Amino acid sequence: MKKAIMYNDKIVIGLVGETGSGKDTVAHYLKRRYGVDLLRFGMPLKKTLDLFFDKSSKEDQAWLYTMFKDRFGEDVLHKGVLRYVQQNNGIMCVNGMRMMMDLEFIRSFENSYIMYVTADQKMRWKRVTSRGEKSDDDQTFDEFKKFEAESETEKAIPVIGKDADFTVKNDSSMDDLLWQVDDAMKNILQKRCG
Repeated sequence: MKKAIMYNDKIVIGLVGETGSGKDTVAHYLKRRYGVDLLRFGMPLKKTLDLFFDKSSKEDQAWLYTMFKDRFGEDVLHKGVLRYVQQNNGIMCVNGMRMMMDLEFIRSFENSYIMYVTADQKMRWKRVTSRGEKSDDDQTFDEFKKFEAESETEKAIPVIGKDADFTVKNDSSMDDLLWQVDDAMKNILQKRCG
C-alpha cells in the first residue's frame, strides 16, 4: 500500500475492538475531551442500509461489505476515509477497524496509532443484548461466539489488536476506562510535540 501524504501535525488514530468492547464510548470521549474528529470505516454501509431498513444487523453490514468489496475492490471503504483525512487537519479517529488491510491503511499515515479496546467476551455479549441497537442483538451467547469466530468482519480484530500501540481493557469502571484512554493520549500528544 502506498504511503499517504501527510502533514506533520496530522494524527490518525485507528480504533479497533470487538462488538460491545466500548469503542464508541472511547471515540466519543476522544471527541469531547481532545477535540478529535470522528470517522467510521463502516459508515457508508450503515447509511446505505438505513435507506431501506429501520434497523439493520451486523450480519447485514458484513454481507453488504462483501458485496461492495467484490464489486468495487477491497479498498472501497478506504477510498472514502482517505479523502476525508486528506481534507482535514488535527487529530482524527477512524473507528471500526475490522480487516488486516484496515491496519495497513491506518499505518500508511505518517503519524498513526492503533488503539485496541477490548473486554471479556461474555461481558461484551451482555452489553450488546442489553442495548438492542441492531436487529440481531438478542442472540444467545453461543450465537454471539459463533458469529465472532466465523464472520469475515470479526476474525481479524484480535489479530489487529496484537499490533496495537495501546490496549484499553474495558472490564472495570468507566473511570478506569477513561484513565487508560487519557494515558494513551498523553503518550500520543507528547510524541506530537516532541
